[in-house]
Amino acid sequence: MKKIFLIMCGKLFDGIHEEMMPDMEILVEGNKISAVGRNLPRPENVEIIDLKHLTVTPGMIDAHVHGNLMRWQETDHILFQSEGYSTLAFLHTAERCLERGFTTIRCNGMGPAGYGIVDVRDVINRGLFPAARMNVGAHMLGGPGMPGDMSMYACTNEPLSDFMQIKTIGSGKDFFRTQVRREVKYGTDFIKIFLSGSFLSPDGGPEISYLDDEELRAIIETAHDLGKPVTAHVYPPRMMKKLLALEIDGMEHGALMDEETARIFENQGTYLVPTFSPFQDVIEGNDEMVNRNTEDSQMKLRKFVPRLRESRKIIRESSIRLGFGSDFCAVHQPYESWYEYRSWMRSGMGAFRTLKAATSVNAGILKMDHLIGSIEPGKLADIAGWHRDLLQDCDALSECDFVMKDGKIYPTANTVIDEA
Repeated sequence: MKKIFLIMCGKLFDGIHEEMMPDMEILVEGNKISAVGRNLPRPENVEIIDLKHLTVTPGMIDAHVHGNLMRWQETDHILFQSEGYSTLAFLHTAERCLERGFTTIRCNGMGPAGYGIVDVRDVINRGLFPAARMNVGAHMLGGPGMPGDMSMYACTNEPLSDFMQIKTIGSGKDFFRTQVRREVKYGTDFIKIFLSGSFLSPDGGPEISYLDDEELRAIIETAHDLGKPVTAHVYPPRMMKKLLALEIDGMEHGALMDEETARIFENQGTYLVPTFSPFQDVIEGNDEMVNRNTEDSQMKLRKFVPRLRESRKIIRESSIRLGFGSDFCAVHQPYESWYEYRSWMRSGMGAFRTLKAATSVNAGILKMDHLIGSIEPGKLADIAGWHRDLLQDCDALSECDFVMKDGKIYPTANTVIDEA
């Protein structure tokens, strides 16, 4: 017999409407929501869950997670970690995310050398582990030396570096056409391109490019032919415009956005996951946190501060379809997704725009909006509860009081502000 719950909410944000609705109730039958409203009928054998002291929301979604480390402090050792360890790290990250009210995460192209990340997704979907469901871009596609090419950490030793380079890094349209087909064959949900350089990786910086037009076209067209969406790591406008012309589904970061490019995003309806958190400390002048990065990263972050601030303003004032993604590779743990809420709120994005980005908008980006992202009849029962003021408190998502995924209640865990 399937379990039936009646959840009594103090306030309800349903993921769709920009309002907090008082005194609402949610009826959950099995793993789905069957009714939402006030004074709902009480079926026989219903179990009442009193959350009248909480604000209830859909389970949150983080659309840009790098879960291949147990702790960010392990970055220096990443080259020497086994595929098995990296696979377990993804499971660890997904477990910690669920405890914090994030019931779904999108793992953005930083999987181990093989396809253990796909196995993690699948065993979670089978209900074998208490963890957030995973939407998986197994590996990044890009040129040698790009961000995410962990063999860069051994670039002073050519034979070792070449040996450690993963199979999806290379050159030429035929190479990338084959790699897209391999990724799809082995179970990836989407394709991730690494086009530009980075602020955090040991490369030439965010304005350099690793792929040419022919290679990009081969990746995007092949993925679309196989029914898979494509996103890209990218910062500067000239590269974003190139991707927009090739009709990419969406992009990650875009932290050097300009007005002209923003208008093209708006006109085409292309999504952007702006990943504010990695740049928040340098934008706010928080030197203590910035100094935790490598010297190379500190230099690049500080060099681009004026443009990062201006681009943040352009993104905030645009009507681009924005998704919520934390993108933690350094300074914060990969499962501390709530920091992105702080960054959006401190950037003046507004609570409802931020909450919608982390729920219904992200569900659409993941192409899972028929299942998750809102509290509506027929959707999966992914539900979270919070005691802090989501409209005013930028740290409200740091403390989750209730989490349900697929109609099952899981224990919660408060965030760890700092781990040495």
